[in-house]
Amino acid sequence: MLQQGARPPISVLIVEDDAVTRRLLQLAIESEPSLQMVAVFDSVKPALAWLETGTADLLLTDLGLPDGSGIDIIRACVQNCPSCNIMVITMSSDEDNILACIEAGASGYVLKDAGRLDIVRALLDLHGGGSPISPIIARKVLARMRDEIKAPSSNATDDGAIAILTRREAAILDLIARGDSYGDVAKLLSLSVSTVQTHVKNIYNKLSVHSRGEAVFEAQRRGLLQMGSLKARE
Repeated sequence: MLQQGARPPISVLIVEDDAVTRRLLQLAIESEPSLQMVAVFDSVKPALAWLETGTADLLLTDLGLPDGSGIDIIRACVQNCPSCNIMVITMSSDEDNILACIEAGASGYVLKDAGRLDIVRALLDLHGGGSPISPIIARKVLARMRDEIKAPSSNATDDGAIAILTRREAAILDLIARGDSYGDVAKLLSLSVSTVQTHVKNIYNKLSVHSRGEAVFEAQRRGLLQMGSLKARE
């Protein structure tokens, strides 16, 4: 069992239509004192209704739901509960679905059949600033990004749209892109977590995004990532 901190439990919202999977997720969350399940739904409509007034620290959602797509839930969560971190757990490894989830605001994407998934660890990692993602999904996203970068495009230069990041911001973005949490970034760059969070907010503003997943996607699309070049200083 993971160590319980003195802070209030991290609230979790689950949207999953498969009864067996839903129960396994509930049991995993109930086994960890630092997590608290606040609501569980098996379809889109009640989840959207709940998000109109409810709040959670973490959203764990499937994509293929009986009455629609989990992407609609992600969008509603971003709009109504912007501080909530979102992770998709699904059977779908379709590239369009993956990118649509990232663009909508998801920061994690894991496959149900990707072996034994430590859901507690993944949720705590997500809450701590990480981006849990199945290796096969990461490979597909990176391949798609490489293809888009190689393809001729005017997006990188139209109306001076390339965001100018400071060297510190670029270093932080590189670390986030490889999956480091805010705490890891703070240790590596000898900064406080609050300072890292301030830099991340500035990065979001410059890239016109609202989540880590979107920031990484947009920075890669614009050619701003320089993975491994972490000697940046202000």
